[in-house]
Amino acid sequence: MTIEANKDEAEKCIEIAQVAFRSGNVSKAERFLLKAEMLYPSPHAKELLARVRAASGTGSASKKTPPSSPSADELRRRKTPNHQPQQQEYTTEQMEAVRRINTKCKDYYEILGVTKEATDSDIKKAYKKLALQLHPDKNHAPGAAEAFKAISNAAAILTNPEKRKQYDLRGDEPAPSHHHTYYARGFESDLTAEELFNMFFGATAFPGGSPPAYRRRAREPEPRDSHAGLVQLLPVIALVLLSMMSGFFISEPVYNLAPSPKYPVPRETVNLKVPYYVKENFHTDYQGSLRRLEMAIEEEYIVGLRHACQRERNYRDNAAWKARNFGDARQHAEATKMRLPSCEKLQAFQR
Repeated sequence: MTIEANKDEAEKCIEIAQVAFRSGNVSKAERFLLKAEMLYPSPHAKELLARVRAASGTGSASKKTPPSSPSADELRRRKTPNHQPQQQEYTTEQMEAVRRINTKCKDYYEILGVTKEATDSDIKKAYKKLALQLHPDKNHAPGAAEAFKAISNAAAILTNPEKRKQYDLRGDEPAPSHHHTYYARGFESDLTAEELFNMFFGATAFPGGSPPAYRRRAREPEPRDSHAGLVQLLPVIALVLLSMMSGFFISEPVYNLAPSPKYPVPRETVNLKVPYYVKENFHTDYQGSLRRLEMAIEEEYIVGLRHACQRERNYRDNAAWKARNFGDARQHAEATKMRLPSCEKLQAFQR
């Protein structure tokens, strides 16, 4: 995320805060203005924050009623002496922990507070400590959800031997202008932050389980322009029109790697014996070089096998990693013995 992206996000937070303040929701307005200050400090946000805090301190002073006729809200407050005044929802330590991860850390090791020589046990121990501190159901500081996701990604990548190896190999790449893209560098976990948390702690890490409040906070509604939907659809409409127009100028392929009603006639290449299928009138209509055509078929087939092989390996590695973290020895053994048909075919061609 670039600094300009932070500025745009901060402006959205300010807009949400203004709407909340106008509707009387002072705590929500203050929360989003604090988030805007953390993302991109600005005089406008500071001024609004001062106004919101002033309103919060005076309570309903702007709506005073004569002493002889107290309002219904004041009567309710008098009947409930245990009512707590509005308090800050997070501590300085919680805010500092969030700020450290979101603005200061440059890689996954620094996020978890471990060295590159840390063992799998060290990484899990560091994650557990930070997860209990940063889970958004316990830490309500602005940016806690982003920090919680960051430590979850870090733990998921660094406890997977294959992904950790790939991450370390790319560690010498030059750092971009902002730390978020640097410490991730394209490495994202297949598990959500909540799934990883439940894997380590179970569903009862907090009293009563993990309520849906975290998901609600992470998806706070934002004001949308009434024409935004139409503007977003324009690129899709343009692509559909272009694809329809291109159909008039692009001829059908000469072959297909799988049989179909249009390509029912089986053939195979002379060199690698790769099967392919052509139309019934192929022998009379095709005027090009058969050798060049079969070279292109073999190249397409090999590339497809490589991609399929990589997908099979990723699936096997993820299955083994999940089984190992769940402590399921039987599933882990099954995952490590999983066959890779595309990889086997690829090896047969490379002999």
